[in-house]
Amino acid sequence: MMRWIKNKLYSQTGHQGKHRVKKVIVNSNEKINKYNLPGAGERSENMLVTSKEMLEKARREHYAVPAMNTQGGNYDIIWAICRAAEEMHSPAILAHYVATGAYSGDDWFVEVCKWCANKVSVPIAIHLDHGDSFDICMKSLKNGFTSLMIDGSIKPIEENARLTNEVIKVAKCFGVPVEAEIGELLRLDDAGVQMENKNVANPEQVRQFLELCQPDSLAIGIGNAHGYYKGEPDIKLEVLEEVKKFTDIPFVLHGCTGMREDVIKEAIKLGVAKINFGTEIRYKYVEHYEEALKTNHQGHSWKLSQFANDALTEDIKKIIRLAGSEGKA
Repeated sequence: MMRWIKNKLYSQTGHQGKHRVKKVIVNSNEKINKYNLPGAGERSENMLVTSKEMLEKARREHYAVPAMNTQGGNYDIIWAICRAAEEMHSPAILAHYVATGAYSGDDWFVEVCKWCANKVSVPIAIHLDHGDSFDICMKSLKNGFTSLMIDGSIKPIEENARLTNEVIKVAKCFGVPVEAEIGELLRLDDAGVQMENKNVANPEQVRQFLELCQPDSLAIGIGNAHGYYKGEPDIKLEVLEEVKKFTDIPFVLHGCTGMREDVIKEAIKLGVAKINFGTEIRYKYVEHYEEALKTNHQGHSWKLSQFANDALTEDIKKIIRLAGSEGKA
């Protein structure tokens, strides 16, 4: 496998870059072998698609691909996303936040995603959301994720770029795209009150970051947050407008739950090619399950799951319409 990675890197850097490649190989050999990553040709022919072409197409055609957090491999949620995508003929991204995989395991998430994706005809990608270390990204790559996010946004720009490049160097050898982030997202408590004061990204800092590394997509902090907003969030679309002047990289908008639809649509016009929903998905699922408990379920858990799945599928169709991805598969 290392010979294959070496040849890949040689072909990308040319003769003059061979001495740099050798250093990369020496430094990375121990790391890569530690994770027992699959070699060329070892991945299944039925692997899910990556998010790279999805997002590039979305940006060109001015829509976004919805990425929805699946609560650690919850079958009801994953199948609802795939069902909605199939019925709306839309691409979709199944997102996985590492903390939510503590119950079932990251590998379980991947296997459920594979099973569901093989039941539909639309492109589905599985995505690591907010991976915050090289270690997590490599484990996700080994498990079969087809899209990675390395989130170094809490670090200084140079350190963020260095970490992002480490992940890109390996992920590129397996054809897996990498999302980076600059400008850490706000954090909200259960009442929607700001917990941490983080920066809205400065366009010049974004320029500096992109001069140091070249991810496949970029999440930019523009006043968005994870959780439910208390009141109307102050989303700085002008940041995207400025950044768009010097790059055509697909943008990613996190924290869409509770954001005004017209703001999301305007962000898509400015180059956002992926919109993330997590909080809304998990709360809607629990609400539907609570409603199912009021029905004549006769103690059958599958009836509860089916009720919640059917209702959540309709919620996800609304997100697909908002993204503008209906009919784009």
